[in-house]
Amino acid sequence: MSKRTIKKVAVLGSGVMGSRIACHFAGIGVQVLLLDIAPKDLPAEAKPAERNKIVNDALAAAIKSNPSPVYHKDVVKKITTGNFEDNMKDIAGCDWVIEVVVERLDIKQKIFEQVEKYRKSGTLITSNTSGIPIHMMAEGRSDDFKRHFCGTHFFNPPRYLRLLEIIPAPFTDPEVINFLMSYGDLYLGKTTVLCKDTPAFIANRIGVFGMMAIMNVKDKLKLSIDEIDALTGPIIGRPKSATFRTGDVVGLDTLVKVAKGVADNCPGDEARDEFNIPAWLDKMIANNWLGDKSGQGFFKKTKGAGGEKEILTLELETMEYKPRVKAKFATLEAAKPFDDLFARLKMLVAGQDKAGEFYRLFHYGLFSYISHRIPEISDELYRVDDAMMAGFGWEIGAFESWDVLGVAKTTEAMKAAGYKVAPWVDEMLAAGNKSFYKVEGGTKYCYEPASKAYKVLPGGEAFIVMSNYTDKQIWKNGSCRLYDLGDDVLGLQWFTKMGSIGGDVLSGIQTAIDKAEKNYKGLVIANEGPNFSAGANVGMIFMLAIDQEYDELDMAIRLFQNTMMRARYSAVPVVVAPHGLALGGACELSLHADKCCPAAETYTGLVELGVGLIPGGGGTKEFVLRASDEMHEDEPETITLKNRFFTIATAKVATSAHEGFGIGVYRKGLDEIVMNQARRIAEAKKSVIEIFDSGYVAPVQRKDIKVLGQSALGALYSGIHAMKTANYATEHDAVVAMKLAYVMCGGDLSEPTLVSEQYLLDLEREAFLSLCGEKKTLERIQSVMKSGRPVRN
Repeated sequence: MSKRTIKKVAVLGSGVMGSRIACHFAGIGVQVLLLDIAPKDLPAEAKPAERNKIVNDALAAAIKSNPSPVYHKDVVKKITTGNFEDNMKDIAGCDWVIEVVVERLDIKQKIFEQVEKYRKSGTLITSNTSGIPIHMMAEGRSDDFKRHFCGTHFFNPPRYLRLLEIIPAPFTDPEVINFLMSYGDLYLGKTTVLCKDTPAFIANRIGVFGMMAIMNVKDKLKLSIDEIDALTGPIIGRPKSATFRTGDVVGLDTLVKVAKGVADNCPGDEARDEFNIPAWLDKMIANNWLGDKSGQGFFKKTKGAGGEKEILTLELETMEYKPRVKAKFATLEAAKPFDDLFARLKMLVAGQDKAGEFYRLFHYGLFSYISHRIPEISDELYRVDDAMMAGFGWEIGAFESWDVLGVAKTTEAMKAAGYKVAPWVDEMLAAGNKSFYKVEGGTKYCYEPASKAYKVLPGGEAFIVMSNYTDKQIWKNGSCRLYDLGDDVLGLQWFTKMGSIGGDVLSGIQTAIDKAEKNYKGLVIANEGPNFSAGANVGMIFMLAIDQEYDELDMAIRLFQNTMMRARYSAVPVVVAPHGLALGGACELSLHADKCCPAAETYTGLVELGVGLIPGGGGTKEFVLRASDEMHEDEPETITLKNRFFTIATAKVATSAHEGFGIGVYRKGLDEIVMNQARRIAEAKKSVIEIFDSGYVAPVQRKDIKVLGQSALGALYSGIHAMKTANYATEHDAVVAMKLAYVMCGGDLSEPTLVSEQYLLDLEREAFLSLCGEKKTLERIQSVMKSGRPVRN
């Protein structure tokens, strides 16, 4: 590995991609120089603010955009703006120059001519092109420029889409390629995928083929836009935007441009006709119905008769917008109850209605296409799967989907339906190899067509996937699996809807700690689905409350509290590695762990107030404990408590792990953000070993927590009353907030007092139980259950 370091990056071009790439680099702590053109026809005496108006406006718009491109607001302080005329010379102080200007070869070449004048020797130069041949952009440049030049294709939005395609030219120094692959992974948190310099590279080549093929199947089966999006979204492990909504988000002009680029530049592509633009899509382009950027595309937002927002769908036969119609297919309804994606896929493809026919045609076409792209776009088939999962948000790669459906069985069905597979697939099957991937001893292997053998997936111990440890599973129950991760460390994960925490999961945590204490150094708790956990099982709480089973509810809350305390005071370190949603009870588990290793994209908070409850699994207690530890003599004691109170009372959610520190969930100097989500379990395992080997001693339950009693309770009650009076809080909100204040102040004590954790847990549980009897609380819980969405602020 090179000793190259990146302290400052220059981003040339401040459009949608450029400004957001700049924000992402600033978010990881790198200084950024963001440049763009100066406005035309400015007077000679124009001030820098006028000359930098384009870049400054673009950056301001990016910072204000939703979803936010930054982990926290202070990021912008690391970005310096300028223009090409005045500030190109400043790239001499940069370690990496990234070009993100308009997709025109002539313009890019002119920019690189300027870059050559000012860059210092050895500086990295890359282009964010989405399809222009890499080698053509460096024509006429020096040998040193060429050795340090390649493509780095980020996906929009750069913060959220984890794919970074690395596309070297024939002259790129291998050290540069290796550095960028590693840096993108470790520091930018990306899935770095090495691509060949072919049209649209990997992700867009496969992704746009998939979208165009779906459009063609749609016409063949006479399916509507609403039906296609119902069939191609989360039900098959794809994003909610599915197919046509994705088209609107990306921009139909962009989609057509990529499709035409493939058709024009890939004369040997056996599926070239799939990239032909349907007549109705040509008409939409002519009408300037380009999607979100033009206000309408496949969908159009309007206001109904009552003034409410309404989304209309384009009927392609008439080119008129009509109300959305819910798709109804027996196969779809039969598959929905199944949480296991693999089981759903098998059921969907086997369907006997039009939906089943669609799934077969769609998958057969996709499988045929990806088989023929090896080795054209990549020598290794796992790179295709990595690109689609990281760039298009697929939960499962295309080759892995083929594995799930059975390679031999599906290949036979494909041939019977008239679809061809590449010869290497037949060779693989003839040799007795039944799948593209296999797992042995916790190690995942992928078939390599060139060598006709299975090779270990790169990453090794850095990318721990607990599901690969099935032969090292040492315990399970209905929801949980406990694995031996090696090096005397256990790993626990569970499989519930949205990662919800119920009795099975609590039992799993307790059992995992018991086993770890007997024979291991410690325990890692993590999940591998889209989210860590949306919190406690509110359905269970609702059923017990509605049936007025308060003794059972009391026992359930005690179990939750006891499990959190078991994690805190175990004889071995417990490290939690959350990602995605880590709300409510999942946040409480994080609060009680010896250490947290959250992925950068972790959204956490104590959100129970959103359903009319207070955190009842030790979260309220823990915030009081931390407030007590944060009190200082040089400021009023109530300030720290008040801040903690309002974080819970407003159900505040951190929209990144960085913000998780700001709201007091994660602890500075102890908890550690992992930029690459795929590395968090390995980092958590490493932390378990480090904590244990440094001489871990189980902590003792606290009895020195300072609570403020009446002195703070009165102030909090006044604030709650003011919020209610100003209509910022409902009557019920005020009731819940007052219960919370009572607990966080330690009750109605006449003076500040030192109390134990158990004292606060008892208050917390009593308040939680009393709120379960509130009609408004039950109505809110029921509403959340019906929506299927997690509790949010």
